[in-house]
Amino acid sequence: MSTAVSSMTVRSYVAGRWQAPSGPTAPLLHAATSEQVAVVGTDPIDLVPVLDHARSVGGPALRALTFHERALALKNLALHLNARRDHLYELSAWTGATRRDSLVDVDGGIGVLFSYAGKGRRELPNAHVLVDGPVERLGRSGAFVGQHLHTSRRGVALQVNAFNFPVWGMLEKLAPAFLAGVPTVVKPAAQTAYLSAAVVEEVVASGLLPEGSLQLVVGGTRGLLDLLAEQDTVAFTGSAATAALLRGHPAVQHRGVRFTSEADSLNFSLLGVDVEPGSPEMDLFVRQLVAEMTAKAGQKCTAIRRALVPERLVPDVVAAVDERVRARVRVGNPTSDEVTMGALVGLDHRAVVREDLDRLRRGARLVVGDPDRFDVVDADPTRGAFLPPLLLLADDPSRSESHEIEVFGPVSTVVGYRDTEHAVDLAARGRGSLVGSVVSADPDVVRDVVLGVAPWHGRVLVLDQESAAESTGHGSPLPQLVHGGPGRAGGGEELGGIRSVLHFMQRTAVQGSPRALSAVTGTWVTGAPRREGGTHPFRKSLAELEVGDTVTGGPRTVTLEDVDRFADLSGDRFYAHTDEVAAAANPFFEGRVAHGYFVVSLAAGLFVSPEPGPVLANYGLEHLRFLTPVYPGDALTVRLTVKRISPRVDADYGEVVWDAEVVNQDGEAVATYDVLTLVAKEWDR
Repeated sequence: MSTAVSSMTVRSYVAGRWQAPSGPTAPLLHAATSEQVAVVGTDPIDLVPVLDHARSVGGPALRALTFHERALALKNLALHLNARRDHLYELSAWTGATRRDSLVDVDGGIGVLFSYAGKGRRELPNAHVLVDGPVERLGRSGAFVGQHLHTSRRGVALQVNAFNFPVWGMLEKLAPAFLAGVPTVVKPAAQTAYLSAAVVEEVVASGLLPEGSLQLVVGGTRGLLDLLAEQDTVAFTGSAATAALLRGHPAVQHRGVRFTSEADSLNFSLLGVDVEPGSPEMDLFVRQLVAEMTAKAGQKCTAIRRALVPERLVPDVVAAVDERVRARVRVGNPTSDEVTMGALVGLDHRAVVREDLDRLRRGARLVVGDPDRFDVVDADPTRGAFLPPLLLLADDPSRSESHEIEVFGPVSTVVGYRDTEHAVDLAARGRGSLVGSVVSADPDVVRDVVLGVAPWHGRVLVLDQESAAESTGHGSPLPQLVHGGPGRAGGGEELGGIRSVLHFMQRTAVQGSPRALSAVTGTWVTGAPRREGGTHPFRKSLAELEVGDTVTGGPRTVTLEDVDRFADLSGDRFYAHTDEVAAAANPFFEGRVAHGYFVVSLAAGLFVSPEPGPVLANYGLEHLRFLTPVYPGDALTVRLTVKRISPRVDADYGEVVWDAEVVNQDGEAVATYDVLTLVAKEWDR
């Protein structure tokens, strides 16, 4: 194995400049060779200018951008990093990661940026304020209303990361905070800080993010939490013991700093009682178990630590795992094409893994692998932090070791169970985990397991032959879904789509008049002023259109012939529209009624300006409700008001949401809904 690796000095990026260590340094070693690859400073860094820069420069610059502008910046950053992955792969190999491991870390992190970029533009408005839920009517006349909204907090998002995912761990926390408009300070684990620093170097060089929105602090950070205040947030990934210390810090306890943690996790995978030897589900279970033991050399917070197996199938599972490990797993130089599992992050960590393994073996015995005798491919086993996959068997499932000791390496324990209820109880003995999985083809088994373990787990994967081809696997957190877990796992939540963005924002209930709330939120509220007359709103481009612009159409009298013709045209001959006697017997109607979708179609005919113009397309309706039956002879009027305008930052059009209200001749609302349209930013008449 070649050892031609140059050593680098890992720098911090703080207050707009790169800063090399000014005091003592510590060496960082290649996981597979123990050769020095970098040095990192050990003296504490002055953090006052770091936080000042984030609050005074990064925060205002981010908050000046809309959600869509932030999302587009994330997309462009993802494209930039995507084009520079090869360099990151090279550095990732220093951590002991194979190419496949590096894809999970590097490509996975870039994928999170892409995901939040898409969600930001699809699910958030092109605005600075996010309206939360419907307007609440607080007074009888509607002159006093309430509205929840989210605004960007004025603090800093501090992330303290573990060594195992130096790219993904950083980017999965950065993306939602950035989208929320909050600057980030990253404190990576020293062992792999060179890889985090390489990513930040690319970010800074790209110029795609506002200055101050991302800073990197490498080295000592004594007293960091002492400087945090009420508007700040901390996201920690690491041990439960350290998480407990941070959670008890006065800044968290007394100053209201938001704190989330992702800590120890005794994740389980359960083989259903319905599974038989040789079945597809048996094969899926074994393949998944071996994959989770070997990916990142088992250094994953989501890895399978406990394999819960029906007692009768324990020998079959052990034999199948042993066969698969012998046939497919090759430990060694992570850059070798033959190698499928690289090294642990370093010799010190391997020593910790061995110590924890010895503790675990007090309640379980090794059945696959030997930590003292194994082959290593293209590497010196005395210098690299290598261990083989190790499977243990708990002879007594009631013993505590398997449910309390997390060995953060390529180690898992098979625990036999009697029935599904017993398995659910065993899963809960982990006292809260990030993820559990159930491999079963029986929906009843799946239901009982999922509902039984859900209170103890942040995510549950159901795996069977139907989902296997597309399943991302037990150990893969996804940006669309929550990543976190209760109890021992830390009680925090990361990712989860827009849910995680809201974590960095403040929900506030605003009360006042409809006029006041419309001004605050930029969204028209029922009862707020309307502007009607002059140019039809459908003849206005986004440059001309304003919230509150209104058009009224009607009245139009509904006839029995209209109802019959719509029934013929649509094929909807539901009895309430076609049978007078049956309709009158219905407790909600006095006789035949018009189709609700006819009412919506009629309303469109009343408010549409049909000539070509800036309105390009109608792409849907939201919140449609039919409130009062429409009978032949009723005269309907529709009022359409611009509710929200959201120009796209990367297109020549934007979305306009219109409030639609259809009333009858007595002023009763018969239908309310939002109309969604695409409108050109400019239109040449």
